[in-house]
Amino acid sequence: MSTPNSTAGAAKVLATYRCDEGERQLVAQRINGTVALTDIPTGDHGRVHLVEREHHSLAELEAIVADYLEMTRRVERCPMDGWR
Repeated sequence: MSTPNSTAGAAKVLATYRCDEGERQLVAQRINGTVALTDIPTGDHGRVHLVEREHHSLAELEAIVADYLEMTRRVERCPMDGWR
């Protein structure tokens, strides 16, 4: 069984925010024709979270980033980190 070829573009930081665990970034990367959005720590500690797997339009991506940043302001932590 052969492995399908995967193509990935350069990662692009769309936003940076601070929360209880430090600074984090929302990063977009085109993978096999669609854009994935990931929340990553800027330092050496913290988990990497896949926020959304497939975005097909810039408007959709911008809306999700805006909503996500608003949520980080409300909860003052990484929204993907679960409820504590």
